[in-house]
Amino acid sequence: MSDRPLKLLLVDQDPIFRLGLRVALEEFSDLQVVSEADTDTSVLQILAELAQKDPTSVNLVVLELGNGRSIPSQQLGLQLCRQLKTQYPNLPILLLSSLQNQGLLLAARTAGIDGYCPKGTPVSEIVTAMQEVAAGRSYWYWEPGGGGEVGRIRTPHFSQSPFLRFLEKLRLSGTAQIDANLAAVTARLQVPGQPELERAILAGQRRELLAARWLVNHLLATPQPQPVDEQIADISEQLPPPPVNLSSSAIAKNAPSLLSPRALQAKLFASCINKLQSPLQNITDVPLEIDILRPDKKRELLYLILQKIAEVLDELRSSKIEIKQLSELKNTILYDLWEEVTTEFFGKFSLVRLGNNRVEIVKILLQNSAVVQAEILKQIPFVVELFNYLLFQTNLTIDNTNYPAGSFEANQQAEMLLENLLIQIGNGVVQPLLSYLADVEDIKQNFYDRKLISTREMERFRNNLSWKYRMRNYVTEPKAIFESRYELFVFAPRGIAKTSIYAPRGQELAQLSGIALLVTLGLEFGDAIAPRLRSLLSFLGRGVVFVLTQVVGRGLGLIVRGILQGIGSVSLSEGKNKKL
Repeated sequence: MSDRPLKLLLVDQDPIFRLGLRVALEEFSDLQVVSEADTDTSVLQILAELAQKDPTSVNLVVLELGNGRSIPSQQLGLQLCRQLKTQYPNLPILLLSSLQNQGLLLAARTAGIDGYCPKGTPVSEIVTAMQEVAAGRSYWYWEPGGGGEVGRIRTPHFSQSPFLRFLEKLRLSGTAQIDANLAAVTARLQVPGQPELERAILAGQRRELLAARWLVNHLLATPQPQPVDEQIADISEQLPPPPVNLSSSAIAKNAPSLLSPRALQAKLFASCINKLQSPLQNITDVPLEIDILRPDKKRELLYLILQKIAEVLDELRSSKIEIKQLSELKNTILYDLWEEVTTEFFGKFSLVRLGNNRVEIVKILLQNSAVVQAEILKQIPFVVELFNYLLFQTNLTIDNTNYPAGSFEANQQAEMLLENLLIQIGNGVVQPLLSYLADVEDIKQNFYDRKLISTREMERFRNNLSWKYRMRNYVTEPKAIFESRYELFVFAPRGIAKTSIYAPRGQELAQLSGIALLVTLGLEFGDAIAPRLRSLLSFLGRGVVFVLTQVVGRGLGLIVRGILQGIGSVSLSEGKNKKL
């Protein structure tokens, strides 16, 4: 290999995996990711544009065959490989895929692919494979056998002594126990509405567990590389060793963040993906549009939104956007995001029968864009702050507290904002469906939760949503503005929960009018007279208590005592008469 860096083109439909791999490869100075692509068309377009500027601008293509699961998509991936080899016969191709089907791998090798590594291979070996393939040699983690053999999977060999194997078992056992406790503490920490003292204790326990895991992994480390999938899911999670003269809480607050913006994004997105595997039922008292969806469709929609957000962030990075421009572009970004998700989730050319006609779903849904923007998208708080944090690593100011970028607290706040963004965009995608195509049978069968599939339950659900909007416009939102807070929907261990955060909303308060203004005036009037009313009731209450206890009570006590004494006297005289 020459001293010039190896220039890569990454091709994968999963933007989160591309992001994680790119971050993992940043540690290697002789590698440079010059571009990324997610579709066959974009690959050919990018290569054509780069070839016009500089024929040597890409030394290696690293790709996945389709999405790794769909057979038609895999076939299209093989077709892309043949097309690439036809147009660029000297361009090496490395297949980095979750595929392990030997027939497809043989077909890929026949199509001209020069090497193969499965996802989950250690990063060091992936880099070795890249260098081998770029140098013109073949590198196949899966090696097809000769003659009648079906082939075998080649695995890396590590010559470890019995003592090293014992250390590795000890390390794995220790980290397994730590990870189990860490997962339990993290789950409890993410439950909204906990007392501050309990949250502080849990946060301290989490930091101690992270430090313990770092110590175990480093003190008992053996020469075995970490798989790339683990680096993507847990990138930069480990903490530096704690200084002797600082407490664990001081480490969390004072240690500077060493994460790049991409690594920070990968960490937050990986956490979101993990939470999406948990139950997603709504456990709040507020109905959500996405509640109409089956659990698998709800999870699919939220994951699709997360993918699109990753793509938007990549586009913003490539366009060299400045911080001050994000505020101006916020509404456009959210609208484009909503439109792309709606189109892909329902299918650009999907048709349903409406009366005697068959109509395109997406064309009808996009007609309701003005309502979605006004009622949902423009109401999402802290979008600009979240994007600034992910793109430029700016500090987060939430709940009247400034959190340093990369700190545990800042990441926790950013996760809440990201989760609320996912849920609200999901509500925006489903809202036009409930307005225009709610009672279409094809829609019910393909998307609705079984409990809400009947016309009666569906109409009841729509009525609840209508009341939610009325209450929010006239009561809930004015109250939240007056109390200077936003309500967020987040992922909790038992489902989608609700929490509140402080935010200055004086400008919105000054713009209130009509019923909303009357609500805030009523709240202010209540706050003004409440202390006096409480004092008056307290005074009257003390007077009533005095009358009941000192006057009425004593009077009743004297009467009852007189009656008892009279009864006792009569009984005594009767007893004397009987003796006589």
